[in-house]
Amino acid sequence: MSKNEFICDCNMIHEEMVNDTLSKMPENEILESLADFFKIMGDTTRCKLLFALLHNEMCVCDLANVLSMTKSSISHQLSKMKDVGLVKCRKEGKAVYYSLDDEHIQEIFEVGLKHINHKKEH
Repeated sequence: MSKNEFICDCNMIHEEMVNDTLSKMPENEILESLADFFKIMGDTTRCKLLFALLHNEMCVCDLANVLSMTKSSISHQLSKMKDVGLVKCRKEGKAVYYSLDDEHIQEIFEVGLKHINHKKEH
């Protein structure tokens, strides 16, 4: 079996870097929330919903039409996304309109798309 070239063979601890990193490490609760945030984004259907909402505020009926899914399944996905702060909604009469929660969600999504498109080109 060959050695993995990406495994460190030394036993030296760089104490200053370790302590610096530990002093900046967020609490577990924060990191768990961050992991949940990215887990919710880590689904093709939800990425399609985010892409649609990146361009337009849309009601569940329109989103269901865009994604060729039922209103029930779209509502289920949007509910999960709302729970972690990806989207927000407003009610107008019988319609419920969804949009991205804030500009941070737009930035995160656009940076992700830019990264994927850049990797694809090279």
